[in-house]
Amino acid sequence: MNTQDTINYNRIAEAIDYIKTNFKEQPNLDEVAAQIHISPFHFQRLFTDWAGTTPKKFLQYISVEHAKNLLKQNHATLFDAAYETGLSGTSRLHDMFINIEGMTPAEYKNGGRSLRINYSFAESPFGNLLVASTQKGICYMAFHEDENIALEDLKMKFPNASFTRKLDMMQQNALFIFQNDWGKLQEIKLHLKGTEFQLKVWEALLKIPMGQLATYGTIAEKIKSPNASRAVGTAIGSNPVAYLIPCHRVIQSTGNFGGYMWGPLRKTAIIGWEAAKTNS
Repeated sequence: MNTQDTINYNRIAEAIDYIKTNFKEQPNLDEVAAQIHISPFHFQRLFTDWAGTTPKKFLQYISVEHAKNLLKQNHATLFDAAYETGLSGTSRLHDMFINIEGMTPAEYKNGGRSLRINYSFAESPFGNLLVASTQKGICYMAFHEDENIALEDLKMKFPNASFTRKLDMMQQNALFIFQNDWGKLQEIKLHLKGTEFQLKVWEALLKIPMGQLATYGTIAEKIKSPNASRAVGTAIGSNPVAYLIPCHRVIQSTGNFGGYMWGPLRKTAIIGWEAAKTNS
């Protein structure tokens, strides 16, 4: 890292610390830029390059996380959560939750109580799977060694949803991918919840062709955040849908395959299997 990079890194670290400390004041772009003594325009570009999101979005993420803790742990009302987060009212809290979490504050507070999820267990060339779906699409897929533990992990993701063990058409279409029936890929629907940055990363992963690989840096460039490789890695590690969102196709710039949520040996096997299928 050269001298200018070090200066920029320290500036962004200072800005992040300021936002985290003062988020209840909901500081605007000009106020945060003034704290690190650069112009708002320069700060906007610099922050986005280094943090992978805009200062406004970062402030929203911090605010929503605080509101989530109030709603879940302190059982606060929506009005109190908005007030304690520094927002002008519940309508701003509502808009922020919809934008960041993909659900309303009330839906978050009840833990997805109205959500109905079907799930089933299946076999794949790389081990057993648990796959789950809502009416909108696949919301979860994970390799597992133990059905009971796998089901508990799913329920932790959606603590108040209702669950039915049922293989539905959403799941069947998803499982066709292991039968080389790639003509049905357009029939696979996903129902994902994540931050805007996570969704950008997952969308970029979906564009990596079968049998090909990308690096963390390449993905960062694809989403126009070239300095956010570490944040990209974190988003990849949060992927809720194994294989369908192909995080296994992302490797280190050195050529090392790197880690994998469901085990490095499984990642190696998947990469080799895909290469063989696409070259046959």
